[in-house]
Amino acid sequence: MIDHMSICVRDLDRATPFYEAVLETLGYSKLRTSPNSVGFGKTYPEFWINLRAGMRPLDSDNGAHVAVRAPTTAAVDAFHAAALAAGGHSDGAPGQRPQYSPAYYAAFIRDPDGNRIEAVTFPKQD
Repeated sequence: MIDHMSICVRDLDRATPFYEAVLETLGYSKLRTSPNSVGFGKTYPEFWINLRAGMRPLDSDNGAHVAVRAPTTAAVDAFHAAALAAGGHSDGAPGQRPQYSPAYYAAFIRDPDGNRIEAVTFPKQD
């Protein structure tokens, strides 16, 4: 149903390498750039970061939440580790989330601008 999504960042030069490192763990790469935006995806730009100069930092009260599907639990773990290494903050360590579904495995991070991004997968249960 959803073709693409975008989030705003205050500094595109800072956000681009952050998202390159984090989204690479999920098989995404930088596919398109313009002076005010960068698009990431596997075959076409699905996830965009857009410059919004003067934007105030986000906090947990903003309510925005973007979830990206990961292929494996290892990819979720790598997503979380890459985000922390690139300057992001944990908003939920990798692990099962039975309150959502018995097969829900996810990690939550905040990027340097405070956007909340989740990587999620649904591993088969043994």
